[in-house]
Amino acid sequence: MTSGLIAIGVGILMAGCICGAAIGQGMTAAKTMEAMARQPEMAGQLRSTLILSLGLIESLAIYGLLIAFMLVAKI
Repeated sequence: MTSGLIAIGVGILMAGCICGAAIGQGMTAAKTMEAMARQPEMAGQLRSTLILSLGLIESLAIYGLLIAFMLVAKI
């Protein structure tokens, strides 16, 4: 019984982490492209900031995956 609930919890956890990270990355990339279209001279600085922020957003999904692995180890 408990292992089934942990498995359901892991599925919900991963769905939330991945969906949240995907939405965040999509919004970040869209706004950066919009900013590059408005000010092309800032494209280099915006690109480096975009790569840094995408890495930070992706780290949240990786933390969710780590927690999911820890929960699966309890089954």
